[in-house]
Amino acid sequence: MARILIGTSGWHYPSWRGPFFPDRLPLKRQLDYYASQFPTTELNGVFYRTPTEQAVKAWHDTTNDNFVFAWKASRFITHWKRLSQDSANSLDLLDQRLRLLGHKVGPVLFQLPPNFAVDTDRLAAFLKLLKRRRRYAFEFRHASWYEPRILKLLGTRNIALCISDHHDAPAPWKRTADFVYVRGHGPGGRYRGHYRQAQLADWAKRIRGWKRQGCDVYVYFDNDQKSAAPVDARKLCQLLGSTVPQPTER
Repeated sequence: MARILIGTSGWHYPSWRGPFFPDRLPLKRQLDYYASQFPTTELNGVFYRTPTEQAVKAWHDTTNDNFVFAWKASRFITHWKRLSQDSANSLDLLDQRLRLLGHKVGPVLFQLPPNFAVDTDRLAAFLKLLKRRRRYAFEFRHASWYEPRILKLLGTRNIALCISDHHDAPAPWKRTADFVYVRGHGPGGRYRGHYRQAQLADWAKRIRGWKRQGCDVYVYFDNDQKSAAPVDARKLCQLLGSTVPQPTER
């Protein structure tokens, strides 16, 4: 049965203490608390630094059995090596860390920089480096990537176009895989502010349609400023009729 998994991009935000996390909650228990509220998170910090094996194992052991981690691939792969063949060793390291999450591992997100314009040959060569057993999504930050030939290339490998509203290059609402990956960066795509109820209702309608088609749907809110992300994630869950735990007393 297709699943709808809604969460936020990370959970380590000081401004969330009080509005989301109980004031007295120890920092080491934040993930535990987060996992009691949402079924998934997108690991964002791993984009900047590869975590230790100990850290990844702790994430696995801290969360409930059905929790899912999406993983934002290292900027070394996307921004520095820019999907070149020199990324192979980094992909091997990535896979080593993913294996530590076991059945809790979700899609891997590759986010390209805004100055990286379309390069079909480079993308095609890079896709051959990826292990087929995993789910992958690509978030493009340059509008030149949204060409039919690129969407077709992703589709042939069952790789998702990340449906992102980032201000650099908002993506079309196109499905290219048997799952869907959505990132909400906030109104205007700038990491702040709450989505209007009408916007979230439109998202909910699209998500229901994908689920009816048998697709798993992953949705991550990245409008982290002033704890807007968990609030909007909760609202979307409610619109979809999902059971949402109520925050504990603070």
